[in-house]
Amino acid sequence: MSTRKRHTPEQVVRKLTQADQLLAQGRDVADVCRELQVTEATYYRWRNQFGGLKADDAKRLKDLERENATLKRLLADAELEKAALKEIAKGKLLSPQRRRAAVHHLMTILRVSERFACRVTGQHRGTQRRLPAAQTPADPDAALRAWLRTYAKAHPRWGFRRAYHDARGEGWTVNHKKIQRLWREEGLRVPQRRRRKHLGVSTAEPQVRADAPNRIWAVDFQFDATTDGRPVKIVSIVDEHTRECLGGLVERSITADRLVDELDRIALVRGYPAVLRSDNGPELACATMRDWAGERVDLAFIPPGQPWRNGYIESFNGRVRDECLNLTQFWSLTQARVVITDWKTEYNHVRRHSALGYQTPAGYAAACTHR
Repeated sequence: MSTRKRHTPEQVVRKLTQADQLLAQGRDVADVCRELQVTEATYYRWRNQFGGLKADDAKRLKDLERENATLKRLLADAELEKAALKEIAKGKLLSPQRRRAAVHHLMTILRVSERFACRVTGQHRGTQRRLPAAQTPADPDAALRAWLRTYAKAHPRWGFRRAYHDARGEGWTVNHKKIQRLWREEGLRVPQRRRRKHLGVSTAEPQVRADAPNRIWAVDFQFDATTDGRPVKIVSIVDEHTRECLGGLVERSITADRLVDELDRIALVRGYPAVLRSDNGPELACATMRDWAGERVDLAFIPPGQPWRNGYIESFNGRVRDECLNLTQFWSLTQARVVITDWKTEYNHVRRHSALGYQTPAGYAAACTHR
């Protein structure tokens, strides 16, 4: 059985020239078509398409048609790529995970092929088809990922740097870059709260330096409330050198006499400090505190409206607010005492402090040789 033959433009022009010669001899169109072995419909289609052309002209016309079709296809691909780039996220797709997600998005929304989507996003097709290690049963970091999730759940306001030092402390052999990468892949980013900027004028008054433990204690008050709307007053006392929280009170109201009793209780264990730094609140700048200090403790009051001059206790209060008070709803004073006391114990013995080389305050105080 013979197959259908496809004629080139040169062959078509030659057959049309032969048909003109036969027609000039008096042959009719039907005989000419039988002689050329084509149908009359094909003959008339050739006549409309190639009539009056020479073989070179027909070849050139065919090349132009082919080039025109190629240009149309390239234009269509360019427009499709432009639409695809508008569809995916703005900016550079730097990681294979983001490129993989962009490829799936384009294939779903624009109904394009995987090859086209990979070309637009710059993703290698082999990388696209290979599952990430985190999505395979043989993930080598599965145990570490589970540990990071548990760690972030227990300490929602702690970041990857502290997680790295705690992981090393628990025996994980890993560097900080891997902890940061896994932390981001697990979506464990700690939301950053916007801080207010304080404007003030510094004075030339010399600041007392805490160059040894028990040299300077800092004290300050905080306020919260229980669910019934009643206030909760919190006082904290911090050693500025070791960053330890030495003690504190959680009451509805705290007077100067109650604060003096707490200072005496701490002093029975640690001795009295050389300086007690605080603001000039009514509980601190009063006759009771002046009589308690006497000649053994120097009361250093910061200038009014300049809380940054008592920066250690202000930083500690910020940690209390961010990691404890903002995460807990107190329904009673007893619950507030238990939660805040437990947090301060964790602060001293578990929470690693960046200013102490990521040691705990209690661990640093035990090894401190500054006397």
